[in-house]
Amino acid sequence: MEGVEQITIEVDLDGAVERLSRAVQFPTISNQDRNDFDTKAFDDYHAFLAEAYPKVHASLKREVLGDPRPYSLLYTWEGKNPDLPPALFYAHQDVVPVPEDSLDQWDQEPFSGTVADGYIWGRGVLDDKNQIHGILEAAEMKLEEGWQPERTLYFVFGQDEEVGGPEGARYVADVLEQRGIERFAFVMDESAPLIPGVLPGIPDNTALIGIAQKGYISLELAMHGVGGHSSQPPEETNIGILAKAITKLEAAQFPYRIHEAVRHQYRYMGPELEESRQPMFAAVAFGKEGEMTDLEKEFIAEMATNQVTRAMLHTTIAVTMFNAGIKDNVLPPAATAVVNFRPMPGDTPDVIIDHVRKAIDDDRITITDISASTPATAVADPDGPGYKALEKTIRQIWGNDLIVAPFFVIGGSDSKHFQARAFAPDVYTITGIQLDSMKEFAGFHGVNERIKVDEYGKTIGFFYQIMTNLDDL
Repeated sequence: MEGVEQITIEVDLDGAVERLSRAVQFPTISNQDRNDFDTKAFDDYHAFLAEAYPKVHASLKREVLGDPRPYSLLYTWEGKNPDLPPALFYAHQDVVPVPEDSLDQWDQEPFSGTVADGYIWGRGVLDDKNQIHGILEAAEMKLEEGWQPERTLYFVFGQDEEVGGPEGARYVADVLEQRGIERFAFVMDESAPLIPGVLPGIPDNTALIGIAQKGYISLELAMHGVGGHSSQPPEETNIGILAKAITKLEAAQFPYRIHEAVRHQYRYMGPELEESRQPMFAAVAFGKEGEMTDLEKEFIAEMATNQVTRAMLHTTIAVTMFNAGIKDNVLPPAATAVVNFRPMPGDTPDVIIDHVRKAIDDDRITITDISASTPATAVADPDGPGYKALEKTIRQIWGNDLIVAPFFVIGGSDSKHFQARAFAPDVYTITGIQLDSMKEFAGFHGVNERIKVDEYGKTIGFFYQIMTNLDDL
């Protein structure tokens, strides 16, 4: 992209940092046990948002939605031209828990919102409250200036993204679809931040724009049998039977294939990689579905050596929970395991369950879908006006000395509930914050989650400028 000059957006950084610090202090946690839900944390956080952003709450329509628990926020900012397709910005309020045994590894208390050493610290500051507050800070600034968007803007802040979004984002998507929205011009949600060295072979600073997401399904595998005393065990225990099944499943990995979004990714990134390997990347970028050249096989072999790039190439299998037993001398009557899959397109729940059943080959084990399963999404247009507006904004805020490229998201976010529908095919995902390194990214769901104070100012400027640029779509 040529002819884009870097700009500086002046923000009230001290005030914005204080507000984000306060936001982190509300423990809006999504626990795996959905009965363990702190309604007070969400209610108090909502009250704080109304206090912190008075112009937003005076000028935009705010609704509290969700089923069965209404804790997701939908803001509607009416545009000057209601005939224009609307745009939507998405972020989530909930955060992952902090394990008790990790507390001594934190340099600052996880829910203290401490500002120290040039950083804002705390659970949720990176995932994903900096995005909520970046959006609201930018909107408050725009309203102060008397600005109104050309097209209607929606802000959606979900309540349960960390557990798949069944109560929040999926319900909000239903509501907006029922209200007759035919097509969103632009949808943006979180994904990878700007990071140098995020992909193998590319040390440069990189902004990856997600254009497609893998699906999501979790299966419970259960072995129910007879318990008893550990002094007289049977030939096979329930735990042993289930452990064998898990071992067989992990050995039966799904085959590798190259997704359309990966081809788009290397059309953009291939020229930035070392020249001697560009024929391989060109073969991937311009390959054909259903065919596999020797160079594409070479690419798969190389990518399979890295856990991030390997996940881009097939439906993944991850055993995430294993439960059995209550005492060291008691044989438990049941053993259960939860296996999480991130499906490629075409690998439906039925396909995955059939794969699991054939892999374990043991009728004693029951298989149950326990998740809010979602399929892999459609692929957003990396050459469309929405992508170009986003890239332009990235370069305006962070400059031209970086690589901007589409990519295939191996995780997932709540926007999958929108991108799976006809009214939102073009969903783009990126977390608008610059990190120094992959080490800093480890705070995402890990210990010492933090963001730089100065970079948070650019996050606010990013949302301020993208709102302006959307007028030109």
